[in-house]
Amino acid sequence: MSKKFRVAIIGCGTIAHSAHIPNYLKIENVEITYFCDIIPERADEAVKKYGCGKAVYDYRELLGAEDIDVVSVCTHNDYHPVVSIDFMRAGKDVLCEKPAAKTLAEVLDMQKTARETRRMLSIGVCNRFGTAVNKIKDLIDNGDLGEVYHVYTAFRRQRSIPGLGGCFTRKDSAGGGVLIDTGVHYLDLILYCLGEPKLLSASGKAYNKIGWDIQNYVYSGGMWAEHTADFENGVFDVDDAVTGLIRTEGATISFNGAWAQNIAESENYIDFLGTKAGVRLAYCGNFKFYHIKNGMLMTSEPAYNTKDFYEEEIRSFLESTVTREPNRASIDHFVPTAKILQGIYDSSDQNREVTL
Repeated sequence: MSKKFRVAIIGCGTIAHSAHIPNYLKIENVEITYFCDIIPERADEAVKKYGCGKAVYDYRELLGAEDIDVVSVCTHNDYHPVVSIDFMRAGKDVLCEKPAAKTLAEVLDMQKTARETRRMLSIGVCNRFGTAVNKIKDLIDNGDLGEVYHVYTAFRRQRSIPGLGGCFTRKDSAGGGVLIDTGVHYLDLILYCLGEPKLLSASGKAYNKIGWDIQNYVYSGGMWAEHTADFENGVFDVDDAVTGLIRTEGATISFNGAWAQNIAESENYIDFLGTKAGVRLAYCGNFKFYHIKNGMLMTSEPAYNTKDFYEEEIRSFLESTVTREPNRASIDHFVPTAKILQGIYDSSDQNREVTL
């Protein structure tokens, strides 16, 4: 890409440092002009660490800035809609981390604003740019699996609640727990591979059974985002486990997820079940292809070169701002995933199947 991009990073936490910042800096013609965080030392440290940009502590100071072309929103979930909408109305293209928002209504507001302002709004569903995921999508699209009639996914671990008691486990901040934080990636990946079939209904149950006892919570091996935890006065009012079934006009989708469970074995995979063949994808890993040849049951483990999906996500987003064509992770493509998340939570609250 020959165009020069000037980037503002809004929120200088873990996802900004692990995914957004380093991958912008890999790309020629990209300059990070601002690091913004409501915790001043985070913004200051980012400027010092990367040797570029200016530290700002209130994103609203940047809405009129002329040295910004695109914005990465890496804040807590509750700020995703307001920050993204404000920058789109200020004429900036936006890459917003997942989930786009806490509720479907907020996601639809973001979509409406993107259309009204004609700005590019991509969501950080990075698996859509994964090499293995796109290989599987090609197999499905080419008919190698036959009719894919069911997909099952498991995303569960014994103890992996992020930042227990802090912003990740407060419904008013995060919108939900393991489903909206982890399940969003698995479900979005599945919809992408299936060609985004029309959604019909959802039935599910979200549980809050283990994490609520914050002071007596037992875990080992460290806690992701532990710097945000509050073991003394924190809140845990989100789901630490979830299960559900989604009906579409094509395949059905079922899932079982947990941040915390009393089973030590973790499961992080997706099974695509077809009439001719099947695939098991290890999440963020490779896949196995199960098929029949010459009257024999065969298992293949394809080998291929891979690319960093975060880098591909950033490149695709920047390219979309040049072509003015929404990419595969645009807000329009994320809306069906948001409908599933909302549908599962509504089904759990209402104790019934809901129409999507």
